Amino acid sequence: MTTTASNFDELWTPDGQARHAALSGCLSALSSEILAERQRHAEEELLEKGITFAVYGHNDGNEKIWPFDVVPRPIPWDEWITIEAGLKQRIRALNLFLDDVYSDGKIMKDKVVPEDLVRTAKTYRPECMGFRPPGGVWTHVVGTDLVRDKDGTMYVLEDNLRCPSGVSYVLENREIMKRVLPEVFYGSSIAPIEDYPERLLETLLKTAPPSASRPTAVVLTPGIYNSAYFEHSFLAQQMGIELVMGPDLFVDSDDVVWMKTTHGPQKVDVIYRRIDDDFLDPEAFRPDSMLGVPGLMRAYRAGNVTLANAPGTGVADDKAVYRYVPEIIRYYLGEQAILNNVPTYVCSDPKQCEYVLQHLDELVVKPTNESGGYGILMGPKASQDERDKCAESIRKDPRNYIAQPMLTLSTVPTVVNQSLAPRHVDLRPFILYGEDIFILPGGLTRVALREGSMIVNSSQGGGSKDTWVLLSDTPFTRLHEQEQFQKQR
Repeated sequence: MTTTASNFDELWTPDGQARHAALSGCLSALSSEILAERQRHAEEELLEKGITFAVYGHNDGNEKIWPFDVVPRPIPWDEWITIEAGLKQRIRALNLFLDDVYSDGKIMKDKVVPEDLVRTAKTYRPECMGFRPPGGVWTHVVGTDLVRDKDGTMYVLEDNLRCPSGVSYVLENREIMKRVLPEVFYGSSIAPIEDYPERLLETLLKTAPPSASRPTAVVLTPGIYNSAYFEHSFLAQQMGIELVMGPDLFVDSDDVVWMKTTHGPQKVDVIYRRIDDDFLDPEAFRPDSMLGVPGLMRAYRAGNVTLANAPGTGVADDKAVYRYVPEIIRYYLGEQAILNNVPTYVCSDPKQCEYVLQHLDELVVKPTNESGGYGILMGPKASQDERDKCAESIRKDPRNYIAQPMLTLSTVPTVVNQSLAPRHVDLRPFILYGEDIFILPGGLTRVALREGSMIVNSSQGGGSKDTWVLLSDTPFTRLHEQEQFQKQR
């Protein structure tokens, strides 16, 4: 496999030197035929276990086997420490921002973030004004997308503060790797991830209303046709709590939430909801929703139930608001951002919009509230007709678009046919915020399986890899760092 100076490869330098000796040595000792065979074994196991995701509107049907590649993506421990510190800083600041937005709005009065930008966000919820969730925690579960550019710099690409998905695949990827390619683990000390469900449950229960002495938590799913239903059922099973749909819950006249069971109603204190705000409560949001629970927002505002994540959090992951996160960090924490944002042009600003329209052939244009890779224009790779249509959309609704320079995402060797070839990747670490902040070491490495593609989303043909946070290679240092790691956790 070859690398070039135009790409940063996570395993190899441009002159062919290994960045991580133990892993690279193991991979080099395996023939291409063996790797291809192990890849087939992994795919067979995914099929047998029913590890799937859904692609809405796909001609071949909804359910697809989760695409997985057996070559792991390593991250050195010293780099991970910086990433972890930057993510903790970011989530603290964004929680303070949400607290402020739905109370005094001081950051907007001080002209740090434009008030009009916040109030016109599609995910801003006036229904949440004047309310503060237990402990001031708005974003209990966060998935922040990171990318590495060709010079090796790690950037935050976007924040996912509503119902981020993918952590079940992180856990399953590790288990599959242990079974189908155990030899690559030899000589590497890797930070553990297996206790995530326990950590998630602890986070949920710790943020229960103060009145709940022995809180009960549930996972609220839209149902089997949702793209992340496998994850909903997987996490509920791993945490040992009930997976429910809207009709399984009801709110009584005292604004208390109950779950229907074969033994009668059971009080519910915490709902890990995997339903978007719009469909959460037909009394408060969309009246035609059949997925939510009538009266749920009444119970929430009465302080009788915790919703994780809190309604209204989407305003902080609006891609136009993302542009201001470094300023948000300075405003609330008095610190410089540890992790860089990608330079971003906000099309609602007339001057920035004009620049974007004049440089569409150089920029990536994104809708401010789409997900899954939908609606993105990759300007340098787009046709003139595609750029013209994009320009027309921007002029019609500039608030709905931002633009960024096109980064060259780093690559990781990937099994393609019966050989290894570089494919572009990103990284989604998962952050839990309860009494304190916990970050799962590593996260979901998504890989663009199509040659040359920078779109890593599974809905757009992407797959995933196991992500390793590597401890040091020397036995003494490794033991010391493992002890420190356990203390931090």
